[in-house]
Amino acid sequence: MTDEEWAINGGLLPPERDRWSRLAQDNRLFLNGMLCVLHVDCPWRDMHERYGE
Repeated sequence: MTDEEWAINGGLLPPERDRWSRLAQDNRLFLNGMLCVLHVDCPWRDMHERYGE
């Protein structure tokens, strides 16, 4: 996702904290991982390592 796309879409996502006030992972990284899985049509377990665990 480009910086311009993130500037538009980033504010639509919830803050980068989960319910227990623990820092969550980077929303942009997570969204890029989701888009990659949808684009390549691979299972979550085969997602590239750069998008996290």
